[in-house]
Amino acid sequence: MAQDSSDSKASERVLVALAQSRDLAAFRQLVELYQSRLTYYVHRIIDRPNDSEDVMQDVWIVVHRRLASLESPGAFRVWLYKIAHDVAVSHLRRVSRAPQPLSDGVTTSDAVEAWDEFEAMANVELVHRALQSLSREHREVLTLRFLEQMELRDIAQVTGCELGTVKSRLHYAKAHLRRHIEGLVDG
Repeated sequence: MAQDSSDSKASERVLVALAQSRDLAAFRQLVELYQSRLTYYVHRIIDRPNDSEDVMQDVWIVVHRRLASLESPGAFRVWLYKIAHDVAVSHLRRVSRAPQPLSDGVTTSDAVEAWDEFEAMANVELVHRALQSLSREHREVLTLRFLEQMELRDIAQVTGCELGTVKSRLHYAKAHLRRHIEGLVDG
């Protein structure tokens, strides 16, 4: 399995290098590889389904324009998500959407720390509904951590936050998500 992962990473680095040399077929393959996951991520940030397509188009335009300046093809994924983050946040600013609070007043508890993040989430619709109840910042860190399986330091780089802020957002997001899902299941 580790071999498949390293083969996949090597293949991606080759695609990135080819796309950097303006190989349009390689660029199209990168778009196909990331389009659905990146669209999901952007949708979680902007929470405006009708705007997701426009934002994604802007993301790919920026990626295409800046790809030649990417120094390390191995850094493509984090770089791509950083661009998606920046374009989505810029879009939110343009539409003058008020920022949501970063904290919902949840206090640290052993129960929250012990909760297995997605153990209770067998129902995909339940997860989507619960994610929508989170602030943009909380949805973003959860999406990057659990759906994109990014390391905390990579999430910090994508979001432009300190590592401690990412850890805090992740903690509060999990706590809120847990409470919300329990409320949906019990209610």
